[in-house]
Amino acid sequence: MSAQDYFDPVIETMKAEELGPLQQTKLAMQLDYLIARSPFYRDKLAAAGVRREDFRCLKDLARFPFTIKEELRESQQACPPLGLHMAADMVDVIRLHASTGTTGLPSFVGLTRRDAEVWTSVTARSFYTQGIRPSDIVIHAASLTMFAGGLPAKDAIERIGATFVPVGTGASERVVLYAKSLHASAIHCTPSYAIYLADYVRREARLDPRELGIKKFVCGAEPGAGIPAVRAKISEEWGARVTEGLGNADMVPILFAECPDQSGMHYNGPEFVYTEIIDPESGDVLPIETGVSGELVYTSLERECVPLLRFRTRDRVTILGTSCKCGRTGYKLRCVGRTDDMLIVLGVNVFPSAVRDIVSSFYPRMTGEVQILLDRPGPGVKPPLQVVAEYGDEAQDQSGLQKKVEEKIKSVLSISAAVQLVPAGTLPRFEMKGQLIRKRYEE
Repeated sequence: MSAQDYFDPVIETMKAEELGPLQQTKLAMQLDYLIARSPFYRDKLAAAGVRREDFRCLKDLARFPFTIKEELRESQQACPPLGLHMAADMVDVIRLHASTGTTGLPSFVGLTRRDAEVWTSVTARSFYTQGIRPSDIVIHAASLTMFAGGLPAKDAIERIGATFVPVGTGASERVVLYAKSLHASAIHCTPSYAIYLADYVRREARLDPRELGIKKFVCGAEPGAGIPAVRAKISEEWGARVTEGLGNADMVPILFAECPDQSGMHYNGPEFVYTEIIDPESGDVLPIETGVSGELVYTSLERECVPLLRFRTRDRVTILGTSCKCGRTGYKLRCVGRTDDMLIVLGVNVFPSAVRDIVSSFYPRMTGEVQILLDRPGPGVKPPLQVVAEYGDEAQDQSGLQKKVEEKIKSVLSISAAVQLVPAGTLPRFEMKGQLIRKRYEE
């Protein structure tokens, strides 16, 4: 590999014996900053009986309390606009982003100029890892407003030197027009939209998606692009390479990204974000080793406005490797779902994305579109799991196909499922994040 294969070759190929001391030094400085400037964390650490002196090495971080999303929401409600965990002066904040959760209330994230620079650097590094180059013309078919993957993606793609085309959402006609007119080479979107857009191109533009000439799909914001059957479907539809990125609106838009080897998403911002993987039930820290599965936890190392300590992302991940042919030293993982989306069927943990993967494996007899029906709040689900799935135009024996899908779900996930087959086009399509669960109860 040459230096041209990396955006930041020193960091991307840094050995553990060099990275560890760098992270430890930065984390010590971040703790000093937190205690000096964040009333939220001063009170939180005092309540947990933890002192700054308790941190002497990276392993000591496990002594410190977790931060959860609900705490941040409550902090902002108690002290708007950015909460008691804000650690910078509002006059130094140059931009705000927001996300909404199950409550529907916005959760704001503020950036100082230095914070925005960090976001741009890490996100550009991640897009470069996914294959974006200065010669690319990239259509941005995701939100451009308060979404953390909007303006930061623009900054990052421009930092690489590629051409950014800000189409946004709800504009599939323009995506097709600009792809043809500009000879665009890449699209940045959710995997759900990549599938939706292929249907749209065939239905409305009367074209084979391959005719548009898109060669790269850089996807994120939801699990899917890393699911083998979903990735294969998008790739086959478009004749394009499909890569996946993973980030978090509260920390960095894209922190993990796939290299050309496509054997998992590399940890791409180790000098700015320290990561842990924990057992989601016990909270115990798990080793960074191939095969380990748990919840991702983030700690900022150089954040000014809203630094976070041991922030539980709720992303359930599996480590796929700690080395790679590409030469990057950041460990690789795959996101299998969110711990707060997980269902439990007779003691078996089931992620909606896993059900989608199984259904998608029957493509083209199945379209891959699926929804799980819940009659009462989870995570506990009384078997059989109710699944609605679309059959494709080539499906003939529907009863036989239904039985095969149910048998494969039983074989792979060890749960019973009742699959209802519906015609292609029945289930809703999503231009942003797909919704794999349909709630049939009043919240």
